[in-house]
Amino acid sequence: MTQSFHIREEDAVRVQAEPLREATEALFRKVGLDEADAALAADVLVTADLRGVDSHGVSNMLKVYLDRYQSGVQKTAPQWRIVRERAASANIDCDRGLGVIIAPKAMEIAIEKARNTGIGVVTMFNGGHVGMAAYHAMLALPHDMIGVCMTATGPDVAPTFGRAPRLGTNPIAIAAPTREERPWVFDMATSVVPVNKVRNARRMGTMLPPGTIAAEDGTPVMEPAPVPDDYILLPLGTNRDSGSHKGYGLAVAVDIMCSVLSGTDYGMQAGRQNYRHYVAAYNIDAFSDVGEFKARMDDFIRELKATPPATGHDRVMVAGDPEWDALEERSVKGIPLHCEVVDWFRGVCAEFDVECEV
Repeated sequence: MTQSFHIREEDAVRVQAEPLREATEALFRKVGLDEADAALAADVLVTADLRGVDSHGVSNMLKVYLDRYQSGVQKTAPQWRIVRERAASANIDCDRGLGVIIAPKAMEIAIEKARNTGIGVVTMFNGGHVGMAAYHAMLALPHDMIGVCMTATGPDVAPTFGRAPRLGTNPIAIAAPTREERPWVFDMATSVVPVNKVRNARRMGTMLPPGTIAAEDGTPVMEPAPVPDDYILLPLGTNRDSGSHKGYGLAVAVDIMCSVLSGTDYGMQAGRQNYRHYVAAYNIDAFSDVGEFKARMDDFIRELKATPPATGHDRVMVAGDPEWDALEERSVKGIPLHCEVVDWFRGVCAEFDVECEV
């Protein structure tokens, strides 16, 4: 399935991360962000590209963010505030601030609370898109903590047996530290694929794998197909027989934790511009010895990877392996951007009078 959403090398332009980061940061400053927020937003996007999460990198999200700032949908200087707080929790009104900027700040709050109480949980509402959820979960790793990030997005996914979108792709990310192995980083949408992967497939002209989307009447498309003009995303599992009720249930759970818990609208009621988020930090020292935890994580990961591979496969991986592999490869060879994206990027840099070495 994944090959349908990856850029073909013949269609790609390899771009080094640093000039891409510098130009992206400059573009954010041009639309009104201060230096710190522009740098943070650029880092979230470029980190996604470096880790191979192209659906949430510069290719797909930068144009969306710039358009939302220019239209006023997103505020460049939101007066976000904590509206309810306890020793281990907080709830933030984002004041239409972009999630990629406010979620890291919320995670800082969660980490500080976890340092004092063992666990820190922060919910957010009235915000913008959060970007790659793993970015925010991974912020807990240097503090010897487990990080969690969830986000409830605009409605694109139909419930099992439904023919209309009622839920977002509602990702879940969890990051756990290790001693010698690469950190375990799990990041998944509760739909079969995120909507941006479908947009990638449309850009590249590739066929969608069976079971990726549903037709307008809610019937899963169970043969390879080009991306149609109108479609509905499916919950993880595609149909009831294959377990779509599990993906559907997880999507609802994310909306409960991000939306209902933060006292705001959910699913279709929230609309497409009000994103809701949840971050949490678990201080390992509050539960067990940190060194022993990390050693057990190493053993756990090594045992999983030592599993004999099934016929036709050369290895067993754990969550985060493809992203760590991509980071190593792209840090050296550059980030592969579709040639159309590079043309657009150069054009928008010229429009905003931003120096571009991409």
